[in-house]
Amino acid sequence: MTETPTPATHHPYGTPTTPHVTVRGEAHLEVDPETAHIAVTLTARGTDRRTTLDDLTRRNATALDLIKTYGDAIEKLETGTLTINPELTRRGRAERIRAYHGSIQLTVTLNDFTTLGELITRLADHDLTRVDGPWWALRPTSPVHAAARRQAVQEALQRAREYADALDTRLGALLELSDTGTHTGGHLTRAAFAGTAMPFRGSGTEATADAAPVDLEPVRQTVDAHVEASFTLIPPDLG
Repeated sequence: MTETPTPATHHPYGTPTTPHVTVRGEAHLEVDPETAHIAVTLTARGTDRRTTLDDLTRRNATALDLIKTYGDAIEKLETGTLTINPELTRRGRAERIRAYHGSIQLTVTLNDFTTLGELITRLADHDLTRVDGPWWALRPTSPVHAAARRQAVQEALQRAREYADALDTRLGALLELSDTGTHTGGHLTRAAFAGTAMPFRGSGTEATADAAPVDLEPVRQTVDAHVEASFTLIPPDLG
């Protein structure tokens, strides 16, 4: 009868013959944003539902045409919710429709910040138009995230080697490497303008000339990466 070999006992914290060291590696990077996002809300109001919808459709077409003139600077253009709501008023026992309110939302992502301020002011110069933003961000695929993770791993390795040097020995093998998180600070951070927060609102009449571009300073983004790593050590001579 063949005996099944007994598996070796696992010692997660090491043994005198195979000591372990577990360290933490961290990285903190501060970089310029890669994209800016703005939200554009177009509104219309009238006593006739069809007229209100036609006004809203016209404003939407005007805004889209303007945004698309910026070509490759526009990374993404999306249309959100369109609503037409009746405003009711009560006279006697009956409710009657007093007016209709319409709105449509656009979301714009830009990768060229030199045109951002100009686009915001041109949009806000339109009748019954609200612009919120900008919010600054890094792309999810940005190489900055990978750079932060590499830096965190290198710091963990350097820290483990320093512990080994303090014991007058060296590292053996990597046992485990855990990614404890990469976090981006300042994601979609909103800008400030003239000491006040956005939004910009249209003046209520269509502009006859373009307003001066808003001077915007991008908000730098922070990326933090954290790892934990466990290594074996060549048993040190503690005598």
